[in-house]
Amino acid sequence: MGLNLIFMEDNIEQLKYPIGKFKYTTGPDELTISLERISSLPGRLRSAVSGLTIDQLDTPYRAGGWTLRQVIHHIADSHINAYTRFKLAVTEENPEIRPYDEARWAECEEAKHGEVELSLNLLDALHKRLVIFLKSLNSGDLNRTYYHPASKKKSKIIEVLSMYAWHGDHHLAHILSAKDRNKW
Repeated sequence: MGLNLIFMEDNIEQLKYPIGKFKYTTGPDELTISLERISSLPGRLRSAVSGLTIDQLDTPYRAGGWTLRQVIHHIADSHINAYTRFKLAVTEENPEIRPYDEARWAECEEAKHGEVELSLNLLDALHKRLVIFLKSLNSGDLNRTYYHPASKKKSKIIEVLSMYAWHGDHHLAHILSAKDRNKW
């Protein structure tokens, strides 16, 4: 029984984190890689959900998880907040950002039932603006910070950028793994 429980926990972790948990890495190409991942995400998401039916979009990516539709809308919600946080960090001195309850946002009507194309179009425009903005920053700007009251820590733009690149890939993997498991 104990071995079975460990297997189920490992399987749940794999379903929750199909590409692993976020780990910040540094390197000479980290900025370029993160910007490319952010830039290409809307197209990769669009491709992943292309042709899915309403029932398929309303399927959770794992037991107890959000539906694929909610995942798409969550990415848009999250990345709008990221864009705002980046702008605040560049234009203010270590501003305290406002957290939001992502689980409650995912339960809002438009997140549960809205057309995914709305958020995909939003992500197209948002990520174009985000990439232009981030490419304009110098190394001093990239090391500017904001304070997150929930985690009680300062975060550097360069580190948060890497995390949001991971975040998009993380949720894209949820969609792709659900499609694979369900043989769509």
